[in-house]
Amino acid sequence: MASLQFLPLKASHLYANTTTPHNSSTSQFFLNRENRKHVFKKSLACRAAKDNTNDQENANDSFKNVGGKFDRRDILLGLGGLYGTTAVSQAAFASPVDATKCGNADTLPTCTNIKDANCCPPPNPNISDFIFPTNQPLRVRPAAQLADKKYIEKYNKAMQIMRSLPKDHPHSFAQQAAIHCAYCDSAYEMVGFPNVKMDVHFSWLFFPFHRWYLYFYEKILGKLIGDPTFAIPYWNWDSPDGMPIPDMFADRSSPLYDKLRDDNHQPPLKIDLNYSKSNPSPVGNELIEANYRVMYTQMVSSSKTPELFFGGAYRGGEPQVKAAGALENQPHTQLHIWTGDPEQKYGEDMGRFFSAGRDPLFYSHHANVDRMWNIWKTLPGKNRKDIEDPDWLDSAFLFYDENEKLVRVKIRDCVDTKKMGYVYQDVPLPWLGARKPPKKGKGKGLGKKSGVANAAEMPQVFPNANQVFPKVLDGLLKVTIPRPKKSRSQEEKEDEEEILVIDGIEYDGDEYIKFDVFLNDEDEVESGPNNAEFAGSYSNVPSKSNNRVKVSMSLGITELLEDVGADDDDNIVVALVPRTGKGKVTIGGAKIIISS
Repeated sequence: MASLQFLPLKASHLYANTTTPHNSSTSQFFLNRENRKHVFKKSLACRAAKDNTNDQENANDSFKNVGGKFDRRDILLGLGGLYGTTAVSQAAFASPVDATKCGNADTLPTCTNIKDANCCPPPNPNISDFIFPTNQPLRVRPAAQLADKKYIEKYNKAMQIMRSLPKDHPHSFAQQAAIHCAYCDSAYEMVGFPNVKMDVHFSWLFFPFHRWYLYFYEKILGKLIGDPTFAIPYWNWDSPDGMPIPDMFADRSSPLYDKLRDDNHQPPLKIDLNYSKSNPSPVGNELIEANYRVMYTQMVSSSKTPELFFGGAYRGGEPQVKAAGALENQPHTQLHIWTGDPEQKYGEDMGRFFSAGRDPLFYSHHANVDRMWNIWKTLPGKNRKDIEDPDWLDSAFLFYDENEKLVRVKIRDCVDTKKMGYVYQDVPLPWLGARKPPKKGKGKGLGKKSGVANAAEMPQVFPNANQVFPKVLDGLLKVTIPRPKKSRSQEEKEDEEEILVIDGIEYDGDEYIKFDVFLNDEDEVESGPNNAEFAGSYSNVPSKSNNRVKVSMSLGITELLEDVGADDDDNIVVALVPRTGKGKVTIGGAKIIISS
């Protein structure tokens, strides 16, 4: 089983002002690098789930197990209680090290079974640094809908063996599934910050954590059947033939089948990448075009910088829910909600983080998410590159490998999938051509322009965002937001992205929330991704029991402003349209910034 133990993060702080705790404002993620000079020095480590009177002695021994050397600036997101006492030596830091433990996942108020909340992996005190195998064959992950009979038989065999292993075996399917529960549903506290839970979602950890997770899952499956070339398939939900649940996962006699799925969403029905539960999905070509539009928006127009694509920085002591990247927010979330069983109290399996890993389809869903990381870096734009911040590159995780050894891996070693020994089968990307102009007469004149000829041409006036927020989103809401600069040159647009930031999105963690965002539109309630004015959506996978969630969303809008004819406007009109959870979410504010 793979499991995350230490998360060392450099302490150089992203924000210009570190004298006060950071709030959830995403706009601070885009400060110029020249301002990122303040150092936030805290130390975190790991320890056993049980108290031990010889904590320091055991801590020193365990520190040797992981190499004995850490930068004094490192912050460790401690995920202790997994492998005996594994705290980091206090001698490595300028301040004493606190300790924490692995406990029940922060999932549900009343789990139907205690096993739902107990996700901690089997203990192992031996840790070694990961080294890639030499001369490993290149594995090719196929599009699931294109896999042949021989491949499907091989995957079925591997999954059958994995399911047959004892549940406490690190390679068992039960232990593989528990990874997502433990590290995505707050089973761990950050060491040094009492009661601060951690979660790899809603931040720049989302992509690399899941990449390493799938890497070892795949290697273990190959080991079980003696085939080092085995590669997991990806659910090709961005292409029409791949939009239904792949047939290999819908065979009820297969170990790849999971009964806790929505019976109304079985193949040949195609996924709605803008799914919202409460609104009917489009059908036929309209659905395919809407899915293309979602993909284009999230992959091309709204995610032209690393911060927009990967999500906000996540460092020790900070709130675990901050700002998801574009693709994590949509359509990643929609796939989870669409697939889960609505007849279950909590939408299990895929519809809840604590249970998502129990569905074999989960791993193919995330394989396509991982594939999008590769594709994003090949799209036009000078800023489409991996994060260069050492705090991200040097973040580390521990996983059980295919030989049952506990190994430490770093993000810097997973940015190139060929180095990791795998690539994806090439298929067409039809959504790349989904950019469309605004409908005639729509989307123009709503934002106040300078030089209006007469009163008859004055646009409809909507209240300024500063006069409206905070506000409960209980219906269609339109606000006017001033732009920091208009009529920018093409060179300026290539260097810096104009970003709409929606701050203080607050709701109960158990609620499913979704609202759409439009710019300078006139009939938003009836609009959707097929409208040129569509800027994106906010949505979430419910997971935080009895907790208020506060997060921000950032949307790149440079290209969209051109499409709606608002490039020369002083202001834009932003419309928020609640689709699910009406009246259950509060919006704290909205503004526009420009960032490189």
